[in-house]
Amino acid sequence: MPIKDNLQSIRSQIPTNITLVAVSKTKPNEDIMEAYETGQRIFGENKVQEMVEKWETLPKDIEWHMIGHLQRNKVKYMADFVSLIHGVDSLRLLKEIDKRAKACDRVINCLLQMHIAEEDTKFGLDQDELNHLLNSEAFKSMENICIKGLMGMATFTDNEVQIKREFQSLKKTFNEVKQLLPECDILSMGMSGDYMLAIEEGSTMVRIGSSIFGSRNY
Repeated sequence: MPIKDNLQSIRSQIPTNITLVAVSKTKPNEDIMEAYETGQRIFGENKVQEMVEKWETLPKDIEWHMIGHLQRNKVKYMADFVSLIHGVDSLRLLKEIDKRAKACDRVINCLLQMHIAEEDTKFGLDQDELNHLLNSEAFKSMENICIKGLMGMATFTDNEVQIKREFQSLKKTFNEVKQLLPECDILSMGMSGDYMLAIEEGSTMVRIGSSIFGSRNY
């Protein structure tokens, strides 16, 4: 099915208040432009260099989201244009983003990534690390980042009961963080395989790639 049809099909399934991030990693500019021409403006990339190259050549009203694991030494390359960083999983990374944002004279929106899956391969903070980060003096002194919410990835499994349980735990943490940081309004959970479950459990932002663009070319 063409990208346009895939996008229209997904948009018809999800409520209008849910933000759709089209995951365009590994996809060529022409695919992104096809999605762009149907009105899609938010795209997610997981490699900084690829995102920078696309940002340089594609329309400037695109919002670029960094959705992959982010290394501190790469922040500087995208600090002047990235719209939202999804995968902030350490205080050290947050300090670097704050520093680079300050150098660009802007505030960068971030999501804190929580580890909710039972797999060891997924990155993210646990509850203790989250509490330590939010209560640290370093965090409280940062002026060039804005924590907009939380992100998490469920275990890659067919067990819907388990996936729901993981999403529910993230929603509970999100509600707790909201008490502390009222500007938090994004709960990013749900991908091509589980986004409808995620929406049921309170997600406000879904990241969908293969269901829009087809399978990846690695």
